[in-house]
Amino acid sequence: MQLDHFGFLVPGWRDILQILIVAAVVYRLLLFLAGTRALEILLGLIVLTAAYFAALVLKFNMIATLLGVVFTYGTFAVIVVFQPELRHALARLGRSRAVNLFASSSTFEVADEVAEAVERLARTGTGAIIAVERDVALNDFVESGTEMIAAVSADLITTIFTPYSPLHDGAVLIRGDQIVAAGCVLPLTQFPVADKSLGTRHRAALGLSEETDAIVVVVSEETSSISVAIRGKLQRGLSAAELRDVLAGRRPAIALAQAAGGSPAT
Repeated sequence: MQLDHFGFLVPGWRDILQILIVAAVVYRLLLFLAGTRALEILLGLIVLTAAYFAALVLKFNMIATLLGVVFTYGTFAVIVVFQPELRHALARLGRSRAVNLFASSSTFEVADEVAEAVERLARTGTGAIIAVERDVALNDFVESGTEMIAAVSADLITTIFTPYSPLHDGAVLIRGDQIVAAGCVLPLTQFPVADKSLGTRHRAALGLSEETDAIVVVVSEETSSISVAIRGKLQRGLSAAELRDVLAGRRPAIALAQAAGGSPAT
């Protein structure tokens, strides 16, 4: 009879299912935030929340009131700050992994063409920056350059970045198996860069990778090295084969971003 009073402590199958769903959502959210500025902001919000409840317990009324105002009006600021991450998350909701597997049959061909073009450019010391669109659309950046519809090919990419050509200074944007724009202007990173040797192309690659989930490839004009920027991290000194693996999905992009570690540009 006494156990009947504690029957609510025994979870039913619905309770277990809900717990598993919530745990999976939280886990995926943490994976999504890992390695981004959003995680740092989230930790800051957790600290402020803990301070708010501590102020309530200790009856620090003035501090609790001030923090309450911050939470009330800070919602709008959070939406603005998290805008790239929110856009990324919403884009992912509308596209499943299973659909992507069937829709990306040309991924390997694109990876081969881009890797071959980058290898040619690196051999000749020709600077280049190429952004491969993923879940988050790059429409805003397409408008900053010259729009085109052309199949991705190593010959075309190499021609675009030929010195003194009209479009060689900007970025090439790739969507699916097509080049959708060239000569595009990308945003520079807003974070301090420890390595002062990084030029404008590398800073632009970091900037775009901070705002979107694009894979941004850079060929250095000075060193002929190949770099990839993903989620605000820069991996330098890749070979053409390693780049091909990243673009084809054989080497997970998140693993590459975590391998860079440390500051936004290491």
